[in-house]
Amino acid sequence: MRKAKAKSSITNNDNQVNNESGKKKNAFVENLKTVFLAILIALIIRSFWLEPFRIPSGSMYPTLKVGDYLFVTKYSYGYSRYSLPAGIPLISGRIWYTQPERGDVVVFKFPQNTHTDFIKRIIGLPGDKVQVIKGHLYINGEMVEREKNGRYIVDEYVAIPEFYHLYEETLPNGIKHQIIEITDKERIVDNTEEFEVPQDSFFVMGDNRDRSDDSRISVGFVPKENLVGKAKFIFFSHNDKGSILKPWTWPKAIRWKRFFKGIH
Repeated sequence: MRKAKAKSSITNNDNQVNNESGKKKNAFVENLKTVFLAILIALIIRSFWLEPFRIPSGSMYPTLKVGDYLFVTKYSYGYSRYSLPAGIPLISGRIWYTQPERGDVVVFKFPQNTHTDFIKRIIGLPGDKVQVIKGHLYINGEMVEREKNGRYIVDEYVAIPEFYHLYEETLPNGIKHQIIEITDKERIVDNTEEFEVPQDSFFVMGDNRDRSDDSRISVGFVPKENLVGKAKFIFFSHNDKGSILKPWTWPKAIRWKRFFKGIH
């Protein structure tokens, strides 16, 4: 009887170990499912709704500053292969397409290297003729109105402060936005040939007119397929006045007033 009792005790212990092992395995599987679901939801949001971007250069001053973090709406112009992670070629051309408006600030894939994202303002629509003469923008032969608004100083992320003229520009469709220029006559981008925008393509320019590589230079025309989305609003922003190794400087480095600022 004692032997039988001992055998029964060992069997119960084995069952207990098996139950605990089964629970751990089930917990692992459930955690794995949760992680997979979270990643899937994040990919869906990033591909079809919102995608975050960081501004690394000053080509869009004064509208966007170095250190701005913004959200881009992926649905604004429909979807192409570049809406998907790594540009997976699951979409041919562009589906559910809505044409951008003149003045939209857009993120797009650089036509010469689609692994690189650019952000600029749409100036020319398909069929438009665009030219810069002595620093002034012309669309379809008409000079775009601009009004001087004083000076603009860039003193962040630069070795020495940079001084610009600040203007408010009014595009033919009534959209107003600010631009900056150093001069109207000394740079190649201040006097260009006349560009005729092909069908299904766009002419883009940076708001920092003298320091932007855009459709006037190496970017060329941007095919509609390369559009990633419309820049909508800034959700975080910081300057270069703080140090990652000095937490007490972080509050001073944050541009609090730019949080949730709309992009126009």
